[in-house]
Amino acid sequence: MIQIILALFLGVLAGTFTGLIPGIHINLIAIMLISISPIFLNITTPLILAIFIIAMAITHTFVDYIPSIFLGAPDEDSFLSVLPGHKLLLSGRGYYAIIFTLYGSITALLIILIFTPLFITFLPIIYPYVQKIMWIILILVSIYLISTEKQNKLWALAIFLLAGFLGIATLNLNIKEPLLPLFTGLFGASNLIISIKQKTKIPEQKISPLKNIRLSKKSIAKASLASIIASPFTAFLPGLGASQAALIGREVLGEKQLDPRQFLFLLGAINTIVMGLSFITFYTIQKTRTGAAVAVSRLIPELTPANLFILLSIIIFSGIFSFIISVNTSKLAAKNIHKIQYSKLSLIILLTLILITFLFSDLFNPFGGLIGLLVFTTSTFLGTFTILIGIKRMHLMGSLLVPTILFYLI
Repeated sequence: MIQIILALFLGVLAGTFTGLIPGIHINLIAIMLISISPIFLNITTPLILAIFIIAMAITHTFVDYIPSIFLGAPDEDSFLSVLPGHKLLLSGRGYYAIIFTLYGSITALLIILIFTPLFITFLPIIYPYVQKIMWIILILVSIYLISTEKQNKLWALAIFLLAGFLGIATLNLNIKEPLLPLFTGLFGASNLIISIKQKTKIPEQKISPLKNIRLSKKSIAKASLASIIASPFTAFLPGLGASQAALIGREVLGEKQLDPRQFLFLLGAINTIVMGLSFITFYTIQKTRTGAAVAVSRLIPELTPANLFILLSIIIFSGIFSFIISVNTSKLAAKNIHKIQYSKLSLIILLTLILITFLFSDLFNPFGGLIGLLVFTTSTFLGTFTILIGIKRMHLMGSLLVPTILFYLI
C-alpha cells in the first residue's frame, strides 16, 4: 500500500513537470522509463511502475493547459486552447481560461467512470467490425473536419495533405522520437514565432475565488454532452486526438452554441477522458491509443479486474490532486506573467524546444539530432504558414491521419 501511495504522488509530481515544461511530453518520459524499467523492477513491481505512469498521464492532462494558455506553447492535445485561451489572457482573464479547462477535466473523472462499464461490455463486440472499415471512417472524419473550415476549404485540404506527407516522411526517418520534432514545430514553435513577431504584451491578470468563476448548469450540461458524444471516437480511431474530438463534439451540438468558456471546458474534459479511456481500451480490446497506454501494456500485458479497480482509483485520486495543484500553479503564474517580457520569454522557450528536439531525437547519435532539427524546422514553417493564412491548425493533424489511413489501406 505504501508503494502504491508513493507511486501515485511521484506520478502526480512527474505529470506536473511534464505538463508545465513545453516539449517534455509524457510519452517521452514513459518511453524512457520503460527503457530503464529492468533497474526499477529489481526494487518494485510492474504494477507500481504502471501506477506511476497512469498518475503522471492523468496529471499531465490537467496541467498542460497552463503553458498552452500562458505561454502559447501547447502539445498536440491542447493546441486548440491557444486561440480562446489566448484571447482571455490578453483581456486579463488567463486564469479564468485555465479554470474552465480544469472544471472540464474534473468532470471528466465522473464521465470515465460512466464509460468504463460501457466500454468493457460493448467495445469487444463493436471493434472487430470497426477495424474492417477503419480507413473509410478516418477518411470520412478527415473530410468532415476539412469541411468545417470557414476561411478556405482548398487551403485546408492543402494544409492537411502537406502535413500528411510530412508525417509520412517523419515516421520513416531514423529518429527515436519522430512525433516530438513534428508536433513541437507544428503546434509549439510556430505559435511562439508569431508571439515574438507581434511583440505580444500581457496585461495584469485578474484572479477571483473559484466560487466566482462559474458556468451555468446548462453550459456545463451542454459541454459535458459534447464530450460524451465525441470522446468514444478517440478510443479506437487512431490518428484522432482530444482536439479533433473536441471539434467533433462542438460541431455536433452546433458551433455557435458553445462560447469560449464552454469550449475550454470541453477541451479539458475530452483531454482527460481520452487519456483515461486509453487505459480502459487496452484492458478491453488490447489496443493502445496513447504512449502512456503503450508503456503500461509493456509492463502489464494483461490487466486483471483487480488491477482495473486500482487503475480507476489512481485515475480518480490523481485527478483530484492535479486539480488542486493546477489551480494554485495557475494562480501563481497569473500573478506574475504580466511582469515578464513575453517576447523574450517566448524566445527562451523556442530555444529550449530546439535543444530538446536535438537531444531527444537521438540521444546517442548527433546525426539523428540534426534530422530531428530538420523535421522541427520544416514543421515550424508549415505551422507558421497555417497561422498566417488564417486556417485552423487542426488540419495539421493530417500528419497523423494520412499515415494512419495509408497503414489501413496498405
